[in-house]
Amino acid sequence: MSSRRDFVKQSAIIGTGIALAPQLTFGSNLNSSKEKLNVGFIGVGLRGTNHLNNSLLRDDINVIAICDIDPRRNTIALDMIAKAGQKKPQVFGKYDYDYRNLLALKEIDAIIISTPWLWHTRMAKDSMLAGKYTGLEVSAANTMEECWDLVNTHEETGSHLMILENVCYRRDIMAVLNMAKQNLFGELLHFRCGYQHDLRFVKLNDGKTAYGKGVEFGEKGISESAWRTQHSLLRNADVYPTHGVGPIAMMSDINRGNRFETITSMATKGVGIHNYIVKNGGKDHPNAKLKFKQGDIITSMIETSNGETIIVTHDCNSPRPYSLGFRVQGSDGIWEVDGNRIYIEGKAEKSHQWDDATNWLKEYDHPLWKKYGEHASGSGHGGMDFFVLQAFVESAKKNIAPPLDVYDAAAWSAITPLSEASIANNGEPQDFPDFTRGNWVKRKPYNWIKDSY
Repeated sequence: MSSRRDFVKQSAIIGTGIALAPQLTFGSNLNSSKEKLNVGFIGVGLRGTNHLNNSLLRDDINVIAICDIDPRRNTIALDMIAKAGQKKPQVFGKYDYDYRNLLALKEIDAIIISTPWLWHTRMAKDSMLAGKYTGLEVSAANTMEECWDLVNTHEETGSHLMILENVCYRRDIMAVLNMAKQNLFGELLHFRCGYQHDLRFVKLNDGKTAYGKGVEFGEKGISESAWRTQHSLLRNADVYPTHGVGPIAMMSDINRGNRFETITSMATKGVGIHNYIVKNGGKDHPNAKLKFKQGDIITSMIETSNGETIIVTHDCNSPRPYSLGFRVQGSDGIWEVDGNRIYIEGKAEKSHQWDDATNWLKEYDHPLWKKYGEHASGSGHGGMDFFVLQAFVESAKKNIAPPLDVYDAAAWSAITPLSEASIANNGEPQDFPDFTRGNWVKRKPYNWIKDSY
């Protein structure tokens, strides 16, 4: 669209139309089932080009347009597209809101958004308002208002949104999901999860190298340090909850017969980023004088309406090996990712002793991984990036609700503002909104145990 005014005008018309005829579903440029999907990419940084590369490996995606405000990233993406033998796409990114001109292209069916967090909700809203099937990287929202914005825009327009949470498709996670759905653990009781990953070398760099060199961020940084570190400086919250909580929400049918009800959070003091700056940049470096607000370890306890508890840990500013810390525990058994161990009462090799989980994971390997495992192996993040894109594309081609929908995006992302409020109020419990407006009671669980998507 040639101007912001034109976009606002069209958005207002769309909103009026759905209010008068709420049965309409926008995104009508999608047929009942398309053989090929015309896709636009907003954000072609490191994550965006990963999605682009996987899309170029498929024969059911046409790359119609790309957008990034960094011309270097557009050049990299164009080179990838040319090498894949696809037609040169339209290119946008001359200014911050140029992505709206991309959204105005009628031939585009679906959008994949891989931009800094503060742009996620506004871009996803604009995409849905433009009638596009929207794939949104994590986290989907930063504030409670943004969570509701996503839900309200979906309900007003009928346009679908999928949160692109790839860990939901990790091989061991899907095997354990298969176990849970087959009632191996009995009645589910308790979960642990989180994002435990030393990211100091990502949040700080030299402005030239993405990872591992320097102690700069913001305007002097590059890649994620240019925007991600600011959240650690200004917010004491679990700012990245979905890698951990997404798979647990799948297992416990959140928003589909169950929902998050309350959350209580607490944070340690924050010294990790400061110490890293002093060690690698010296105590006199200007960034060593900054006070980072985020606690190094943030722990949240969530209660669900069905009586399960979930401990979610955010631990990204301290030296530690990577782990998402998964535990799934029920009335008949327990699995823990750390130690690769499992115990099923009555089936364990020895009473009160852990079994190695390897054989269990092989026995309950998910149908999707059995079918596509070899094909997915080179797609990134151990293959799970193939499956999240597969689910997005197949859902978009049919224009149906995706497995990880807008209500999931809102509920999982709400952990950030709710944890922030709880920490600020000395661990006071915070209530989750019901983003489904009561419909979680009758919504049926998604059929996860199949080999399509």
